[in-house]
Amino acid sequence: MEMNKENQLQIELKEEVAEGTYANLAIIAHSSSEFIFDFVRMMPGVAKAKVKSRIVMTPEHAKRLAYALQDNLRRYEHQFGEIRLPERQELPAGTNGVVKGEA
Repeated sequence: MEMNKENQLQIELKEEVAEGTYANLAIIAHSSSEFIFDFVRMMPGVAKAKVKSRIVMTPEHAKRLAYALQDNLRRYEHQFGEIRLPERQELPAGTNGVVKGEA
């Protein structure tokens, strides 16, 4: 991590990372010391979904992420309008309303 003369963080974004990875499901698990975010791509007609990316962070950073996401959603909706969700979000089959991830 490098800081320039004005104490601004310089971040490198490699080309293969800049392209992004599509995910349409996130599974979140946690222990006393970390949060694990698995980003999954589920495809129609395919019985097995694949974890495309896993991010592990401390509880403190997870809370900062939650605040940042909430702030960005608020700003997005201010600019583009409310994001509407169906009344009930369906969880993957066999979860009985509980989604667990293995760390």
